[in-house]
Amino acid sequence: MENYIIEFYCKEDGTEPAREFMESLDAKMVAKILRVVDLLEKNGPMLRMPHSEYLVDGIFEIRAKQGTDITRVLYFFTNGKKIILSNGFVKKTDKTPLKEIERAKLFRADYERRHGR
Repeated sequence: MENYIIEFYCKEDGTEPAREFMESLDAKMVAKILRVVDLLEKNGPMLRMPHSEYLVDGIFEIRAKQGTDITRVLYFFTNGKKIILSNGFVKKTDKTPLKEIERAKLFRADYERRHGR
């Protein structure tokens, strides 16, 4: 089975919010999130809880936990077998903050405008 292609969303100014977020994490958390990214690459939309969850409107999240820290990276699918990691955050509340989901939707709209669906 062919793997999915994982890419970081890149804003027009060249910044990559998800990559920058991941680079801000400590080494253990980075290792955990990269393990989940690897699972996502292999399983795509078949990856489910506890590693991945569908949120709303085509936006998903991958999850990693270390101690009391809970990290989330949001993503969406595009162009066949391509997955775009859009943004990430350290979770402080029970629900994923709406502003992070809205941010992922804006990034997806920008991505589709510049690259096609």
